[in-house]
Amino acid sequence: MEKRISARGIIINNDEVYLMFRRKIKEDGNIKEYYVIPGGGIKKEETLEAGVVRELKEEFSVDVEILGYLGSDEKEDSIAHFFSCKIINGIPKLGGEELERCCKENFYEVKAIKIYNLDSLDIMAKDMILKAFNKQFIDLK
Repeated sequence: MEKRISARGIIINNDEVYLMFRRKIKEDGNIKEYYVIPGGGIKKEETLEAGVVRELKEEFSVDVEILGYLGSDEKEDSIAHFFSCKIINGIPKLGGEELERCCKENFYEVKAIKIYNLDSLDIMAKDMILKAFNKQFIDLK
């Protein structure tokens, strides 16, 4: 099975990080609330860098410049690559498929979260956010 490859962009402004908040009502009626780093799957013939720029434009309605590569997180069925980015045009607001799918049962919202509040949130890859905050870039191999 081929692994799904994605690129995710971490945007930090002063002491805040922009994240996508999700609230999903499950079939059993339980509510799951969590945060995700914006990004998504890489298209065929697309570089990781082009993918993260495209995904942030689609999901957050902003143009970004990539500041550096932060690393990857490999799972059994996927590899997520993380980039530190800065906004060069626009103000983060919901766009793309997330805006189209947004409803009471499947809610999406762009939120700016203080870095020191990360520990209290349900979010994966907190270590990548801290790397971006501390500008701990590595070479993309």
